[in-house]
Amino acid sequence: MGQRAGRRYEGGDAEALLDRLARLVLSGVNVIVLLALTDSGRPSYDPLLSAKVAALGIPVFACTPDQFPDLMATALRREDVHSWAADHDIKLIRSDA
Repeated sequence: MGQRAGRRYEGGDAEALLDRLARLVLSGVNVIVLLALTDSGRPSYDPLLSAKVAALGIPVFACTPDQFPDLMATALRREDVHSWAADHDIKLIRSDA
């Protein structure tokens, strides 16, 4: 994936990742993508790849460590993670589609 706006992201086969995520979603797996946070607490991510993941219907966002347990409880109960994020004023990555 290389450089994006002066930042370096981990490499890998983005198309294979998207294919695997799509297959997981189709099989009923509850997939959530948490973005990395910088030391200053800002999300650090590849915007193009994140938008493609979001287009699969997968919630893509960052949350603080304090919010993480509540997020996981929401996901494990199979509640609406998009609504949870909105209720906590967390902005989701939108698909490019």
